[in-house]
Amino acid sequence: MTPVELVSLFALGFFAGALGGLVGVGGSIVIIPILTLVMKYDQHLSQATAMIINIFVAGSALLAHERARAVRWDVVGRMVPIGLITIIVGVEASNALPGDMLTKIYGAFLLYVIAFNAVKLWEDRLPPEEPAPPRLGWWRTGMIGGLMGFVAGLLGIGGGPVNNPLLQRLCHLPLRDTIAVSSAVMSVTAMLGALRKNLTLSQLTDAAGNSLGLTLQDSLALAAVLAPTATVGALIGAGLTHRLPVGWVRVVFIVLMGWASARMLV
Repeated sequence: MTPVELVSLFALGFFAGALGGLVGVGGSIVIIPILTLVMKYDQHLSQATAMIINIFVAGSALLAHERARAVRWDVVGRMVPIGLITIIVGVEASNALPGDMLTKIYGAFLLYVIAFNAVKLWEDRLPPEEPAPPRLGWWRTGMIGGLMGFVAGLLGIGGGPVNNPLLQRLCHLPLRDTIAVSSAVMSVTAMLGALRKNLTLSQLTDAAGNSLGLTLQDSLALAAVLAPTATVGALIGAGLTHRLPVGWVRVVFIVLMGWASARMLV
């Protein structure tokens, strides 16, 4: 890697980790588009690298959320078992798709992420409603954990963009609790998903059956550069979740994801 590339990766790791920890979307939602669109890495390699970073970002954010006593371990315990199964299913589905198809799927998913954050930006301006009592049955939390795991495996993301809105809408958990739960679940499921994705990198082929030439060493080298600053950024971002309003961050995030979605779909 050139010095310029190293500095760019350091900065990307910190920015992605801080943003992921602050708004609960996971750093990979930022890392993957930048690696793919700006630095021109293969989509599969970008996702494999991001899944390694998810472990560090989620673990660091979890420490901050646990210090704030925001983690609902009863919910985490119900989501993790099915999430461990479905994240492997998601990885296998990802490996069966060509990189350009995954890029377009990722771009379409970003449209959903943008819409969700735009709605939250509007709702944050409205008077708060009387909170409904939590609904934390096994089938609700298990279903959310399963969907979160599958999307995380398919797209290489942390799962927060799926988990957070569903826990709020279906289970009536407050936002800060859902962000903390996402970090805790990802701390477990991301390890298994990252292991499977990275160990199968060398087996991936293009549409003609030719090897993509990707190796575990490629993803580990990228992750080694991104992980330190992403970890620091996640610690800072997760801590700020409990002290700062996040409206202005959502605006920046929406603009960035709008750019990435347009590039990936086109």
